[in-house]
Amino acid sequence: MIKPITALAALALLGSCSSMLPKAEVTTISPWHSFQEVQQVFDSIVPHKTTADDLRKLGLDPQTNPNITLLNYSDVLRRFIPSPSVDAHDLDAGVQECILAKSACEGYEIRQSTTRRIRYGNFWADFLNFRRKVDIAGWRFNGVILIRDKIVVYKLTGGEPAIHEFEENRNPLGPFQGMGSSRLP
Repeated sequence: MIKPITALAALALLGSCSSMLPKAEVTTISPWHSFQEVQQVFDSIVPHKTTADDLRKLGLDPQTNPNITLLNYSDVLRRFIPSPSVDAHDLDAGVQECILAKSACEGYEIRQSTTRRIRYGNFWADFLNFRRKVDIAGWRFNGVILIRDKIVVYKLTGGEPAIHEFEENRNPLGPFQGMGSSRLP
């Protein structure tokens, strides 16, 4: 039989371990494992030379890669001409080609990302909601490809090659924080 004092001491030691805190990772399923890998694929795309078949070979196939959004003519218009104040003649030549082609134009929007959230600090302060610290790291990639008659006419990339954030929440009342507002009708 374990004595109560020994059990409390073991629990206190166990509670000080930050390894007991939850960890989470959010990954977009894709053939790429880093921002640089996706960027290299996009760098190999040459407008007016790369074909739709070439895109498939590069892993940019909406039928096999679950995180590629198909853009129709209407989506392309909304994206590049969001208001009447935007003049279509000021747009990149590839975008103009696509817009003039109407239904012969399609687009791909690629969003790939990986983020890791690790809580750290004192287990009991976190568990009882007094203080929660989170380290967030990862990357996000965004890309748009416009295709006219099975040939890429435009590409654009962006995103965040390196994400590193720290999040800290303090609740002086711990588990009782916000309890009063939940009791109001």
